[in-house]
Amino acid sequence: MPQVTYQRAPAVMKLASFGLLVGIAVMLTGRGAVSGAQDPAGPGRGQAAATGRGPAADSGHNLTRPDLPNPFRSVENIVTMPPGRTMGSTNAINVDSKGNIWVFERCGANSCADSNLDPILQFDPSGKFLRSFGKGMFVFPHGLEFDADGNIWIVDAGVVDNVKGNQIFKFSPEGQVLLALGKPGIRGTNSSPDLFNEPSDLVIAPNGDLYIADGHINTSSNRRILHLTKEGRFIEQFGGPGTGPLQFDNPHSLAIDSKGRIFVGDRTNNRIQILSPRGEFIAEWRQFGRPSGVRIHNDVLYVADSESRNLPGIYGYNPGFHRGIYIGSVNDGIVTAFIPDPRPNGGASFPEGITVDKAGTIWGASIGDRNVLKFVRP
Repeated sequence: MPQVTYQRAPAVMKLASFGLLVGIAVMLTGRGAVSGAQDPAGPGRGQAAATGRGPAADSGHNLTRPDLPNPFRSVENIVTMPPGRTMGSTNAINVDSKGNIWVFERCGANSCADSNLDPILQFDPSGKFLRSFGKGMFVFPHGLEFDADGNIWIVDAGVVDNVKGNQIFKFSPEGQVLLALGKPGIRGTNSSPDLFNEPSDLVIAPNGDLYIADGHINTSSNRRILHLTKEGRFIEQFGGPGTGPLQFDNPHSLAIDSKGRIFVGDRTNNRIQILSPRGEFIAEWRQFGRPSGVRIHNDVLYVADSESRNLPGIYGYNPGFHRGIYIGSVNDGIVTAFIPDPRPNGGASFPEGITVDKAGTIWGASIGDRNVLKFVRP
C-alpha cells in the first residue's frame, strides 16, 4: 500500500462557548456514579434534563449544546412490538424500498445469547408488526443493511465461543439464509481472510463489494476493515490497532460517499477516518463527536454520538461534545446542524445506530433507551 500523508481536517465546526472550558468546568464538579458501555442504561437513566445540574452533569455529561440549528423534530414510539415482546437494546434499524421498518434488536435485553426470540423484526410504514425471524442464531445484534436487490445483511458483533456469533448473514426479505460468512463461535485474527472477531458494521459499495468493520469494544477483538466481493470472497484488508492514521480502536460504523470514499466511525479514538476505496488514508475528522453511527445520504454526513462524556478516566471520554446527531457535508466537513440528546445519561443514550431514508428522514435505534424513533422535518 502506498505511503500516505497524515492530514487533519480544519476546525470548521461553528460552536459558541463550546469546548475545553466547558470540559474543565464539568470535570471540577466531581465524579458521580458511572457505568461502562456494557451497561448501556447506567445509573440515573432518564432522570436528568439536558440543562442544569443533576445526575447527568454529575456523571460527566456535557450539557452545553453547540450553537447549531436543529431542523428536525423527534417522533417516538414508532413501532408496535408483537404481543408479549418488549424492545431490547438496539443500534440496528433500516427502511426498505417500500418504506417498511426493520429492526435488529437484542431479544428484549442487551444480548440474544440465551434467548429463543426472533431478533429481526419487520414493521410496515405505520409501525404495525409484520414478521420476525432469526431466533437462536445470534449473540449481539449490531448491524442491518440492504443490498440493491432488497436482501438483508445482518452483523452479529458478539460470540459464544465455539457455539455461535462472529458471523455476517445475507437473508432474503422472507427470512431465508442466502449466505453466511465466518464460522459460528470461532474468532479470527487481524490477518484472517475468512473469520471475524466481533464485527460491528458493513457497508455495500455500488458494485456490490462489502466493506466490513471488524472489531468492537473488547480490546482483544480485531481492529481492521475487510474488503470482500459480494459473494464474500476476500479482496484485501487494511488497518490495525492504534491511534494513528489507518489505525483503529473500535471501528464501529461505516458509510460510503458518492466518490467511493469510506467513512469509518473510529469510535474509541473519537474520530472519523476517511479512506479511499483501496484503504489509503485521506483525513481524520473530530468535529462530528464520538461516532457510534455513521451514514451518508446525498453526500450529507450524519453521525450519531451516543457516548461522549467529559470526565477523564471514564468510558466515552470526549470533552466538549454534547451527545446527539451531527450533520454536515462530506465535501468540506462543516457541521451545519445538530439534533441534541435531550437527556444525556448513563454509558449510552439517544440513538447509537441511524439510517436515512430516500425522503431524508433519519431513523434511530438506541441501546441505552431501548427505543426506536425517527426525526422528521417540520
